[in-house]
Amino acid sequence: MPQGILSFKYKVENKQTGMTALAGLPAYLDLAQAAGLRGSVEKHVGARRESSQGWTDSQIVMSLVLLNLAGGDCVDDLRSLETDEGLCRVMRQVEHHGLPRQQRRELERRHRKSRERTFPSPSPVFRYLKKFHDPEAVKNRPSGKAFIPAANEHLAGLSAVNRDLLSFQQRNKPCAMATIDMDATLVATSKEEALYGYKGYSCYQPLNSWWAEQGLVLHTEFRDGNVPAGFEQRRVFEAALNCLPEGVKKVRLRSDTAGYQHELLRYCEQGENERFDRIEFAICCDVTKEFKQAAAEVAAEQWRPLHVERQGQLVDSGTQWAEVCFVPNRLGTSKNSPVYRYLALRTALPDQPSLPGVEEVAPQLPFPTMEIERKKYKLFGLVSNMDWDGERLIHWQHERCGKSEEAHAAMKEDLAGGKLPSGDFGANAAWWWIMILAHNLNAMMKSLALDADWQPKRMKAIRFRLINLPGMVVERARELFIRLSERHPGLELLLGIRRKIMALTPI
Repeated sequence: MPQGILSFKYKVENKQTGMTALAGLPAYLDLAQAAGLRGSVEKHVGARRESSQGWTDSQIVMSLVLLNLAGGDCVDDLRSLETDEGLCRVMRQVEHHGLPRQQRRELERRHRKSRERTFPSPSPVFRYLKKFHDPEAVKNRPSGKAFIPAANEHLAGLSAVNRDLLSFQQRNKPCAMATIDMDATLVATSKEEALYGYKGYSCYQPLNSWWAEQGLVLHTEFRDGNVPAGFEQRRVFEAALNCLPEGVKKVRLRSDTAGYQHELLRYCEQGENERFDRIEFAICCDVTKEFKQAAAEVAAEQWRPLHVERQGQLVDSGTQWAEVCFVPNRLGTSKNSPVYRYLALRTALPDQPSLPGVEEVAPQLPFPTMEIERKKYKLFGLVSNMDWDGERLIHWQHERCGKSEEAHAAMKEDLAGGKLPSGDFGANAAWWWIMILAHNLNAMMKSLALDADWQPKRMKAIRFRLINLPGMVVERARELFIRLSERHPGLELLLGIRRKIMALTPI
């Protein structure tokens, strides 16, 4: 083509150079190898266990995990990974590493013809995801009611794989405390099979349990969009507790108003869990008419200012809090019911002067309000069984709105959780679970193999500085090397990561 104003040209390189645009991605393969991720997938998932031909469970799941980390968001993006010659060489080497010759040959013989691809094409991946869908489980779905299809054995296997990752993290970075933040997130979709959520669009609504101290997703349950976040939350919380690895001694729970389920509160307060006994919690409560009345009865001098830290100093945030004498009607009917601690938070709303000649209409606000002595306040409530100072308790509960909700954005925007591949519920649930595995693997990379300044970084920065590094993969003396530019800072970064991974205790 004519140059015109263009200063250079693009041409095809005909030689097999072994170039890769993802020289940092194999570091995640190293971490997955140390965590025993491949073996765990083969042990627990079993969707391809009965087949002696084609792709294995670990090959497909690992391909989708790498797809998430590399920035792909749909099955067709596997084609881009397949065109990366250097990455394909490394992937083959990792698959065969440590296997006896007989097992390596069996792995290659799974393909009828000589194996040409390193990453599976989209067609077998779609067929694979379909194995996680149970048509019988959704056949009797009631119309207009909340319903959660039971997970089949393959989908339950992905949860077991995640438990193995959690055990690896706990073994290398022990933590005796588990603060669990439970929260649901809406995943918008145009699939015809999706149902409408409370915000008025078709979606799915997974309920996630976040382990705050480790920065990992402890458990997730994929749900239809019409299933309320608080539906069967005690059962989901028990499932999350069963995912906690050995060494965890104490558990605390935080949630928004979806967690304000008296069955769940009683379970925590009365120590019905055999392993953890009494579980402390701080959960937002419903601001009912009765709660507003109880807050209005609090004397003016009992309202205390809530402080926040700004530039190293504590300043008044403009919000006040107070202890509230409140017993819900549901608990007041039994003298054996547990007694909880209720706190109210109020923030004065600014006066809105009406415009001349415009009829004054009461605004519809998206939060509960109350009026005291002609002053309007935004009102929130909190229920807890903890004896901490009220201000400390409020700030601790508000921390739930930080990392766990930030993780939802990472799941849907940074990883492939926001673009579901199928109309089948089980296939989408498997896609979501594999995204969780990729999310946790990345969190473990930041926690175990990178310095502390990497902790707050999102995937955009990690891809720019770590994953998307140019390199050349060469083989010499039966060893594989990834060569980077001599002056590129990524070389020292990758060498430091590998040294830390080598020092980890394997699963």
